[in-house]
Amino acid sequence: MLQVSALPWLVRCAGVAVALLLACGLATARFGSAIQQPAVTTRDGTLVTLNRYLREPMPDIVLVGSSVAWRLKEEYFSLPRVRNLALAGGSPVTGLEILARQKSLPKIILIETNVFSREADATLIERFSGGARAEAPFLRPVRTAVAAYETWNHAAPNPAQARAERDRLLSQPPSTFDNKVYLGRALEQMNEGEPTVSARANAARIGELIDDIQRRGSRAFLIESPFAAEIEDSRFVRTNKKIVHAAFPDQALWLPINPPQKELRWADGVHLDERSALIVVRTIESALADRDGARRDK
Repeated sequence: MLQVSALPWLVRCAGVAVALLLACGLATARFGSAIQQPAVTTRDGTLVTLNRYLREPMPDIVLVGSSVAWRLKEEYFSLPRVRNLALAGGSPVTGLEILARQKSLPKIILIETNVFSREADATLIERFSGGARAEAPFLRPVRTAVAAYETWNHAAPNPAQARAERDRLLSQPPSTFDNKVYLGRALEQMNEGEPTVSARANAARIGELIDDIQRRGSRAFLIESPFAAEIEDSRFVRTNKKIVHAAFPDQALWLPINPPQKELRWADGVHLDERSALIVVRTIESALADRDGARRDK
């Protein structure tokens, strides 16, 4: 009996997947939000983000963290060569571990400290550390198609477009969106959470990684993005802050950011809206400039 190779079948399947993705992308572009976009998962977006970091030239500044820092978009920074490796639903330990395992490091690494309770993603760390990124050949066309669509659909604007968008956001008044329902849900979750054990373990690991990073010549700073007042007073946030500040008492490690609280708005008390995220980015850039100025004066 003749043996039939599976390769043509796999090629056909990959071709169909690519065609479907392209068709969905074209349909979205043609008919707008009435057609749902392809189901690109959070993990696919994470893979695109991390692949892009390893593929492109080394940035000067990298941000790691959770969905809180993920809102601080790269295009909001006026500084060039900034990469945001914060992972929605993830831990700052994941991004920091991946950075620390690379041969070269960025000049500055910003570490968001708002959520220290999540475990590091060991699979991602292994995959993006020292050439451990191989995957089954028959999956590559599908992954490539997903990555291509995601990159095209969320392509970074050019500098002029980014500057115009920043100016547009800042010219607007603070949002009047009523977030009471979403704030209430977030507050309920924050008062139920118990981050003590995991936050202490992650703080210890981040401390080790910071020591290693700084020995290699990179500068690491801890940042704390503001929450709505109700969320700031939740059990989770108070416990997380107590653990983090006890683990890192050296103020030289902290980048103080003090945006005007009355200008800030949150979709749910936790995640900044676009205008507010831009304001926070401005305060981060100002704090970095102050640190650089103080460093030159020494």
